[in-house]
Amino acid sequence: CLPANQERFANGKLVTVQFHPSAQVVLTAGHDRSVSLFQVKNSSLNPKIQSIYLESFPIYKARFSIDGEQVIATGTHHSMFFVYDMMAGNIIPIPKVRGVEERFLRNFELSPDGSFMLLIGTSGYLHLLSMKTKELISTMKVNGRCTASAFTPDSSKIYSYSKEGEVFIWDVRSRKCLHKFEDEGSLEGTCIAVSKNNQYVACGSSSGVVNLYTTDVCLKENRPKPVKAIMNLLTSATCVTFNPTTEILAVASRDADEAVKLV
Repeated sequence: CLPANQERFANGKLVTVQFHPSAQVVLTAGHDRSVSLFQVKNSSLNPKIQSIYLESFPIYKARFSIDGEQVIATGTHHSMFFVYDMMAGNIIPIPKVRGVEERFLRNFELSPDGSFMLLIGTSGYLHLLSMKTKELISTMKVNGRCTASAFTPDSSKIYSYSKEGEVFIWDVRSRKCLHKFEDEGSLEGTCIAVSKNNQYVACGSSSGVVNLYTTDVCLKENRPKPVKAIMNLLTSATCVTFNPTTEILAVASRDADEAVKLV
């Protein structure tokens, strides 16, 4: 296959590459302050649909909304974020979310049912926003610093992974902490994923070890035993994700070239 962004390579580091949820489109975004959309074809070219430039806003993360109608982008050093409405062609700045006191808003997750946006703040704060209005619904807090979070496939729970290696499980409706457990041997949590069939949770740490747990054990025990500890990465695990059928787990580290393993 040809490079997906053949028609417009970025001038800086790419931080996001994501397929559209329903169309044959791929999104790229990065430090050159732009979001680009390309049509994915099997032919000789993947034509560029458009590029959006965000003035003095190097992008930290960008994501399609679940319905595929919006792109949400956060910056590397900003407390605001942008929403690009693809239907209307408008770029909407969200300058400040009332009730969210954060110097920087970088990392976020979107709930699979399209209802919520979770902003991962500093000092362990997690801000749950309405996806429709982008207004604050509630704030939760983990002990220490939260490094990664993931919604369960039915959007009823959130798994939040702390820098200290603890995982907190939240009930989305009541915003109460249902349970917390220690990730075995983790010195510093870096990334987390829940499988689409809600059977497994994968926790990646700074040592490069990725622990795989069954969800029922995570909900009951304080020190659960992993089904498997994946030791293939030698640098910090920065990405873990399951394929849609929960048969393959991809683990990757951006700290080394070609450090991608399929388990």
